[in-house]
This record gives sequence, C-alpha cells and structure tokens, in this order.
Amino acid sequence: MASFLVAEERAPGVVPRGTWCLLAVALALQLWWHALSPPPDARAEALPAPPHAGALRAVSLGEPVVAAQLLLLYLQAFDNQPGISIPFADLDYRRVMAWLDAALILDRRTGYPLMMASQLYGQVPDANKQRVMCDFVHARFLEAPDLRWRWLAHCAIMAKHRLRDPELALRYAADITRHAGGASGWARQMQVFILEDLGETDSARILLGGLLANGEVTDPAELHFLTERLKALESAEKPSKPSKSRQ
Repeated sequence: MASFLVAEERAPGVVPRGTWCLLAVALALQLWWHALSPPPDARAEALPAPPHAGALRAVSLGEPVVAAQLLLLYLQAFDNQPGISIPFADLDYRRVMAWLDAALILDRRTGYPLMMASQLYGQVPDANKQRVMCDFVHARFLEAPDLRWRWLAHCAIMAKHRLRDPELALRYAADITRHAGGASGWARQMQVFILEDLGETDSARILLGGLLANGEVTDPAELHFLTERLKALESAEKPSKPSKSRQ
C-alpha cells in the first residue's frame, strides 16, 4: 500500500504550467480582494440586564460573594469589547446601576460597587451622570450607613468641587453626621466646614459645639483642633467693640 502511494506522488516539475498560472492568478485575486475590502466593523454591544439575583444565588453553589465579584468583573470589563473601547459615559447608567445593585444584593458587606459608582462611573465628564451615580450611592448608604459612609463622603466632595453644588454636598454631609455614628471624625465634621463655606457660621458653630459636647470626638489632636475651631467661630460671631476716643 505504501509503495502504491509513493508511486502516485508527482514531482512539482511535472505539473502543467497552466495549473501553476491558475494558482498564481487565484492567489493574486484573493490578495487584491482583501486589499479592497473594508476593515471589519466593530460595533459596540449594549450592556444587557444583569441576571436575576435568585438565579445567581442558585448557580453560585453557596458562594454569593464569588458570584458578586464575577458580576463586577464582567461589568468593569464591558467597556473593552473586541476591536472597540466604549467610553463609560456612553453606557446605559440604568443598566450600570442594576449590575451594581445585583452585586450588593449578593454581598451586602462589599463596598466595591459603591467605589465603582463614585470613583469610576461617577468621574465621567457628564454632570447628569455624576449626579445619577451620587444619588445611587446616597440611596445605598441609607441602607447601611456605618458600612457605606466613605463613598457618600466622596460624593459630598465631588458635589462641592466638581458639580459646584454646595447644597447637595451639605445634604450628603448632614446625612453622614446624622446616620453614620461609626464614621471617621473628618467625615462627620464635613458638614461644619460646608456650612462655613455657605456663610452659615452660626449653624456651623452650633453643630460643632454639639459634636464636642456629646463626646463623639475622643482623639486628643482632633479634639484640640475642633476646640480651637469652635473658639474661632465664637470670636467671629462677637461684635467688635468700638474703640474709645481720646479725651
């Protein structure tokens, strides 16, 4: 059988010239066709709705934290599609919030979805979408203030300096002071300094006095700083005495 196969093989030199010419022409036509063809059109796919939380729990095999991480990895990588990169601002933010919510349902203690909302999707050059992300963080903060105050504090800073909306910043800061007893001192004191910036020095003084009076501030350095700040506010509230004229 082997000798038969060898006998059937033909050397290239015995192939007719016409066959070689046809092969050469076919190859040239193929190369010419590819050169004239437009490049592949990479089209962005729309962000789909997230899987239902119940289905995710079922397929997570008792590991909802892992399922939440996989959801966030998918969302975070969605902007890089084959042949195209999608700006965050072009995403459907209602869908983005749905994915972030799904991850929070699976893992209530994770802060990563709120970090993504405030520091990733909230940094787009679109004031409306920045507000959407901040409102999302604020709503989720109210569900677990002591776990989520950091991200609302970031949104308060963003509202003040990027959105130029001190009233919104004050609302966020006030909710941290009101609801997040476990927040760091600087976060609870944001409201005082925003009130000062708004010219509400009397309200700032009353709020700061309350913070010092109820024993929430225990760090000596922080206590000294805020005490001095309160003294400065009280001094600013006192009317200056008229100077005595010389006799």
